[in-house]
Amino acid sequence: MPARSHYDPETQARAVRMYADRLEEGDGISKAQARREIGEVLGINPATLKNWIVRDLEAPGYSPSEIKDRDAELAALKAENARLKRANEILRTSSAFFAAAELDRKLSR
Repeated sequence: MPARSHYDPETQARAVRMYADRLEEGDGISKAQARREIGEVLGINPATLKNWIVRDLEAPGYSPSEIKDRDAELAALKAENARLKRANEILRTSSAFFAAAELDRKLSR
């Protein structure tokens, strides 16, 4: 695999999630084999993947389920943020419309 100097955080998180999911499938696969499989799929050196796993999963306070929960919460917050931005844009547009209508009403008197 060609050497790559930097992977974005989303790619790293996705690789670690895929690794955790692969281990949870419960077919008796070893950690090393799971790293090799995920590394082949994503084009990432298994040793690099292991570094991310140690950093993210084996650090105190983080379990695969906590990472999934955090990812789900992040996705929900992003969706809510997008919805609120759309609502805010609608309110801005309607406010401008009614302000213009009020101005027209005052000028036509």
